[in-house]
Amino acid sequence: MTVPHVGQEARTAPATPARARRRPAWHPATVASVAPETPNARRIVLDVPTWPGNDAGQHLDLRLTAEDGYQATRSYSIASSGDGTSVLLAVDRVEGGEVSPFLVDAVEVGDALEVHGPLGGWFVWHPGDDARPVQLIAGGSGIVPLAAIAGAHADAGGDAPFRLLYAVRTPEDVFFRPELARAQRAGVDVTVVHSRTAPPGSTVPAGRLTRASLEAAVFPPSAGALVYVCGSTPFVEQVLRWLGDLGHDTADVRAERFGGS
Repeated sequence: MTVPHVGQEARTAPATPARARRRPAWHPATVASVAPETPNARRIVLDVPTWPGNDAGQHLDLRLTAEDGYQATRSYSIASSGDGTSVLLAVDRVEGGEVSPFLVDAVEVGDALEVHGPLGGWFVWHPGDDARPVQLIAGGSGIVPLAAIAGAHADAGGDAPFRLLYAVRTPEDVFFRPELARAQRAGVDVTVVHSRTAPPGSTVPAGRLTRASLEAAVFPPSAGALVYVCGSTPFVEQVLRWLGDLGHDTADVRAERFGGS
């Protein structure tokens, strides 16, 4: 589950053409496909006939209703973007949780759900709005909205320099391998840091992300990049401290934290 966090207000951006607002609403959804994403996570594609589309980086609320009428609602980042009615999610199991274990272990093709959205206007990226470089920094399943942003960039074929720094425990914990490979082919510079186990043949030993390894992978402060950070609260807070220490303008940094059940 991803819980959006609104950080400092960004500095005023250059004027851009008016964009039609997609108003959030409740929509009936049907599970169109499911597939393992990692040993602990599942990729879920929803068919939402009335979905108005969403911007890269937005999220939705997903509601489950039990046979006895009990309802549970959780927020999830959206891994897809654009005007289609197919919505891609990737849900990481939270042990002891109320919703994520069902979505990862039990939901089946054809199941009926409800979604509310699209939601969020802070942690979004629009192709063509800004020519500045874009730096994406993800921890674990925090890659979900950033994969949508990288995918939107690949679809648009823009010239803005893009980098993605992705911290995971092991190679098996990497989300969206095909999508990340496509982003790389589109020019996104992808760096993956493995904290516990390095991939076979890697010349870089496993180890936690450090201030030094972050500095080596991200754009320097002088580049004036727009930075998106998403992950667990401890991960995001540490990255924000390092970015500040390194001299990045906090007005250019957008952060989203997640917790879940």
